[in-house]
Amino acid sequence: MYTRRRLALAVFTSAFAGSLIVSSQSLHAQDWPTRQPIRVIVALTPGSAIDIVARLVFEQVSKQIGQTIVIENRPGASQTLAATAVAKADPDGYTILAVGSALAVVPSTMAKLAINVQSDLTAVGSLANVPLVLVVNPAKGHKTAHDLVAAAKAKPGAFTYGSGGRGDATHLAAERFRLAAGFDGLYVPFRGAPEVLTEVMAGRLDFYMSAATPAMPLIASGGIQPLAVASATRAIALPDLPTTTEAGFANSDYEFWVGAFAPAATPRAIVDRLNREILKALEMASVRDRLKSVGGSPTPMTAEAFAEQFKREIGVNAALVKAVGLEPN
Repeated sequence: MYTRRRLALAVFTSAFAGSLIVSSQSLHAQDWPTRQPIRVIVALTPGSAIDIVARLVFEQVSKQIGQTIVIENRPGASQTLAATAVAKADPDGYTILAVGSALAVVPSTMAKLAINVQSDLTAVGSLANVPLVLVVNPAKGHKTAHDLVAAAKAKPGAFTYGSGGRGDATHLAAERFRLAAGFDGLYVPFRGAPEVLTEVMAGRLDFYMSAATPAMPLIASGGIQPLAVASATRAIALPDLPTTTEAGFANSDYEFWVGAFAPAATPRAIVDRLNREILKALEMASVRDRLKSVGGSPTPMTAEAFAEQFKREIGVNAALVKAVGLEPN
């Protein structure tokens, strides 16, 4: 009898303890996102396309969830410095990565990555596509992309072009255009878009395949001159500008996106909630208008769809990196 009572008590105690664990976990999930501020770690410098798009979207998300979201810029190592910091953060929804399409390039260009970008991160959602614009210094006298190509062919191997990091989207877009146009050049890496644009405006860099977001104000002021866009279709913000394909350079298009990721073990409920809030933000007319004003187009999609796109682009970029001859470093 005594033994049966002890057994019954043990079973009850075990069941009660289990219910406490479940309740504690449920409570923790319900507490998100009110327990502490949420950090969005941006993989490039302030003023870059990734930074501008992330701030626009997450400012609205902050309003929707009634919680503080802090933007932290952590550029470096082809966006992997920020990606590594997020991958190694607690998977509790309080650390999010805002990154560009270069994240799908680094598996092919970096030999010793601290993380596996597919298995150590989970896709949360796509924020926007930003067209890449072929820009030059107006004083160079190039009126069209063909003028630029003719000048580059006139001094083979000496024509300079740059990007915000070796192997990033602006770099590969420039390489894809260069291969399509058939000229050699000299690549110069920089830390971020503002630095590259400064060099173009100063006339020290011959061209840059810039994300439209940081370039738009400089185009409007006449500081730089756009010649074409690298996207498959014309840019909403620059409708009169031809694509590089329309300009006659086949297989020269390259898409640039900004997206959000979280640590791999982040609970699915939090990932789905974040995705819903991003989708809601992208539906807001104010957000869409502001994105358009800086050259971006919202790209609402489920977390699963974004993960599939990311996986697919890793393969596509691997082929491009091989064609360009970029050795992993």
